[in-house]
Amino acid sequence: MTDLKIEQTIAALLRTGVLVAGAVVLAGGVYYLAAHGMETADYRKFGAQSNADRLVQQIVTGAIALRPRSVIQLGVLLLIATPILRVAVSLIGFTLERDRQYVTITAIVLGLLVYSLASGMAGG
Repeated sequence: MTDLKIEQTIAALLRTGVLVAGAVVLAGGVYYLAAHGMETADYRKFGAQSNADRLVQQIVTGAIALRPRSVIQLGVLLLIATPILRVAVSLIGFTLERDRQYVTITAIVLGLLVYSLASGMAGG
């Protein structure tokens, strides 16, 4: 695998990830407006939103059930996952090139990204 091939793969991944995430958010937004767009807002009382879309499993389950907010949240998750996937693909590319220095640096970056996401999801 050459540097050019890795760069082209990463560029395609980033483009596709952003386009798919945007399409999912747009579809969820249109669906949300179709379902709730005519509702009148009641500003006299304030109620907290449900916790249904705070965990990845709940978001995916809700999106499969076609819950509009879950579909939007799934799009946001896809957008967050895109650069992380880019780092993972870079790690694979550097491994195939046998570039130990970049493998080490990229593995550390990927580890930090995964750790920070995992600790953030755990509430820490």
